Parts: sequence; structure tokens; C-alpha cells
Amino acid sequence: MPQQRSSTVRLRTSLFEEAVAIVSEEYERDLALDEIARRVASSRRQLQRAYAEIGHTTFRSHLTAVRMDAAAELLARGTLTVREVAQRVGYRQPAQFAKAFRRHHGMAPSTYRSRRRMAVAGHPAIRAAA
Repeated sequence: MPQQRSSTVRLRTSLFEEAVAIVSEEYERDLALDEIARRVASSRRQLQRAYAEIGHTTFRSHLTAVRMDAAAELLARGTLTVREVAQRVGYRQPAQFAKAFRRHHGMAPSTYRSRRRMAVAGHPAIRAAA
């Protein structure tokens, strides 16, 4: 692969960092690549390149990862229903959220919550599995 100019790398790094900051602060909203590109004063394609070359990911994968990490934290606290967690992290459909959570964390949201509760409580079966 040809070496890129340092100005191109700096631009893409800056675009990626700005996009990451927006996603981190607003992941619960219905975010779209086009909107983020507009907000960071870039084209859709340039932002896609920044995600690929600097972040080694895609916008959609990044947004999903941020949402799933936030969901895991909310589920671990145990005060919200799965439906409420789904809404708080930007999913309108709980089933769509559950599918994404299962794909990302390898288990259903309710299973994740119960395992975290048992781990916190010091349940012997969970400690032995760790």
C-alpha cells in the first residue's frame, strides 16, 4: 500500500477523533454517518476512510460497540428493564437490541444481567467458572 502524506493522515485522524467524540456523547440518538460527516465538515467517503484507516473499523461497528458497552454497564446496575436499557442506548425495538447485544457479548441481555449479579454476590458457580 502506498505511503500516505502526513497531511492526509492528520486530517483523517482528526476526522476520526471528532466522530468518536460525537458518538461517545450522543450514542443514544439515531446517529447516521451522513450526519456525522456533515458535523465534522467532511464527506461521507472521507469519514468512511478515516474509520477504516485510523480506527480499523466502520462507523456502524463503532456505534454498536459504544452502545453495547453502555448497555452492559446499565444492565450490570440492574435498575432498568431490558426494554429501558434498549431505549437508553438508542434502540427503538427491544428485539433488535437483544440481537445486537447477543452478537456483541455472546449472551442475551437478561443472562448477562443475572450473571453479573451472581458474580457481584460472589456466587460459587460464577467464581469457579472465572
